[in-house]
Amino acid sequence: MALKDVKPTRSELIGLKRRVKLSERGYNILKMKRDGLILEFFKVLEEAKGSRDAVGEKYDAARQMIAVANTVEGAIGVKAAAMSVREKPQITLKQKNIMGVVVPEIEASKVKKNLAERGYGVLGTSAVIDETANAFEELVDEIIRAAEIETTMKRLLSEIESTKRRVNALEFKVIPELKEASAFIKMRLDEMERDEIVRLKKIKAKTKA
Repeated sequence: MALKDVKPTRSELIGLKRRVKLSERGYNILKMKRDGLILEFFKVLEEAKGSRDAVGEKYDAARQMIAVANTVEGAIGVKAAAMSVREKPQITLKQKNIMGVVVPEIEASKVKKNLAERGYGVLGTSAVIDETANAFEELVDEIIRAAEIETTMKRLLSEIESTKRRVNALEFKVIPELKEASAFIKMRLDEMERDEIVRLKKIKAKTKA
C-alpha cells in the first residue's frame, strides 16, 4: 500500500497518544514494583543466609547429641524414647502478601514440648535424652522457618523476573512502536492537510479564472 493511500484520522492519533500515556504510566508503575520487589528480595535473602547457617548449626548440635545419647542410653533406649512421643508437630499453612506476591506463612505447633508431652518416663531416662530431644526440636523449628523463607524468596524472584520482562517489553517494544505509529499518523495528517490546502487553492484559482 502506497503512503498516499494511508488516510488516518485525528481520532486515531488521539487514541494512540492516549495509549502512549497509559503505557508510560504502566511502565513507571511496573518499574517501581520491580525495584520494590528487589529490595524485599534482598531483605529475605539476608534472612535466608542466617536461617541456613542456623539450620547447619542446629543440625550439627542434634547429630552430636544423638551420638551422645546412643552412647549413654544405647540405640534401643533412644528409639524407645522417640517412639513414646504422644504429640506430633502440627503445621498450619497460611498466606501473606508482599507487594502483590502471595507467599506462605507457616505456623508450627507441638514442635517444642515439655517433659510430660514427650511421653517417656523421666525416671527411666537420663538428662541426655532431654537434651537430645531439645536439640532435635530446635532443628525442626528452624527447618520450618527456613522452608517459609526459601519459598518466599523463590516466589519473589519469579515475580521479579516476570515484572522485568513486562518492563522491558514496554520500554523497548510497546512504547517505541506506539510512538512511531503516532509520529507516522501525525506526519500523514499534516501531509493530507497540506494537500487539502493546495487542492482548495487550485479550486479557488479555477473559480476566479
